[in-house]
Amino acid sequence: MKHISIIIPEGDCSITHIEASHQILSEVNVFLAGLDRDPLLKIELVGLNKESVLKKGFYTVHHDKTIADINKTDLIIIPALQGSDMETAVQLNQGYVSWMLAQHRNGAEIASLCLGSFLLASTGLLKNKKCTTHWSAANHFRRMFPDVELVPEKILIDENGIYSSGGALSFTNLLLYLIEKYAGRDIAILASKTFMIDIDRDRQSPFIIFKAQKDHEDEPILKAQNFIEKNYAEKLTVDELASMFALGRRNLERRFKKATSNTVVEYIQRVKIEAAKFSLESSYDNVNEVMYKVGYNDTKAFRTTFRKITGLSPIQYRTKFKQKVGQ
Repeated sequence: MKHISIIIPEGDCSITHIEASHQILSEVNVFLAGLDRDPLLKIELVGLNKESVLKKGFYTVHHDKTIADINKTDLIIIPALQGSDMETAVQLNQGYVSWMLAQHRNGAEIASLCLGSFLLASTGLLKNKKCTTHWSAANHFRRMFPDVELVPEKILIDENGIYSSGGALSFTNLLLYLIEKYAGRDIAILASKTFMIDIDRDRQSPFIIFKAQKDHEDEPILKAQNFIEKNYAEKLTVDELASMFALGRRNLERRFKKATSNTVVEYIQRVKIEAAKFSLESSYDNVNEVMYKVGYNDTKAFRTTFRKITGLSPIQYRTKFKQKVGQ
């Protein structure tokens, strides 16, 4: 039987992640019993203390165990940390780090849900490895953990038993992935149907809203960003931008990448596609009209870039997100 520890972070964290993870994983044993198979998972809530007070006192979570009581576990689940100050949230939970590292050395796997990735990354286990998190926290995560390869467009990442999931409710896809790994595809499909989770969904790209990384102090790069955002419909080139802000091309590209985590070309593309997304959601312009308005003249190039960034074609995106009449 596999032992699963759902840790309860100090400070504030996602009640949904705690309750839903416990419920969905507990149902695995029910499915197995219906097939005359032995139970597989033992799930416990684990804390630094006997209980945690969350959501400014609205909820109290009583733990099954404290970390001092757990000598051996097979999987540690880290719910999303919450709050605007991730540095403080991570610091509040440093009491878990040495325990998680010891459990990992003893064979335990670790899974972070959404912003639980910040605590997972603080262990050092993600150094030079891939990770995902909520897309809205991507810039913040990169600043705190520059040695981690963040892949925010992915729903889940498996780095040899170090798992991470994308934003908010996409953690359910990671749970299905783990259920399939531990109990088989048939049980994962049962869980998918029972909890109505879209199995095999692997990207959060369609939901990403591009947020420019501007909390840096490189003034020429900030000016270049602002110029791109105001003039995205024009044909912009790296050489022209470099000349405009009195920088050499290589210097501009190096500083732009360092400040924004995007190349100049990637940034221009993302600003254009974000404008195209808004137009597809809110206007009745056809795809070609949208394309021209955001500064593309090549249909193939527009569609290829749009799909690369969103994971969908322009038509698929409009079908998924177009505002309905009366809204």
